Amino acid sequence: MCDTMIQFTRRLYQRDMDITIEFKSGIPIYEQIAYQVLELIEAGELKSGNQLPTTRELAVQLGVNFNTVARAYRMLDKDSVISTQHGRGTYILELNSLKPGKKRNLDTIEDLTRFYLRKATYLGYKPEEIQDCFDKIVRENKRK
Repeated sequence: MCDTMIQFTRRLYQRDMDITIEFKSGIPIYEQIAYQVLELIEAGELKSGNQLPTTRELAVQLGVNFNTVARAYRMLDKDSVISTQHGRGTYILELNSLKPGKKRNLDTIEDLTRFYLRKATYLGYKPEEIQDCFDKIVRENKRK
């Protein structure tokens, strides 16, 4: 196992929850956790009502401070993605539970773009390569 990457898999209602932390990526760990939970929801691997690990449990498994996991959970809670119920746990909410007119902080175009750029840069792509790929995808989507 690479010393800069830790993977955590936990059984949740017969589903696996995979979270991979890249410590040297330059992307804050709490953002990595929050975005990966969102990706698992979007992929259908986590569904409404599924319980997430406690902050301490996930922190121990990932080898990070529990405050880091708590910050990721607060981000998701603020955006109405999860709900933490004292003494009961943290659960995935219905995606349509977002109040009308409220914009998710995690989904702002700037946040997503910055996350994408940091990740691509960490993977060794040059700015020109990133721009070319982005332009290609935009062109493809315009044709649809």
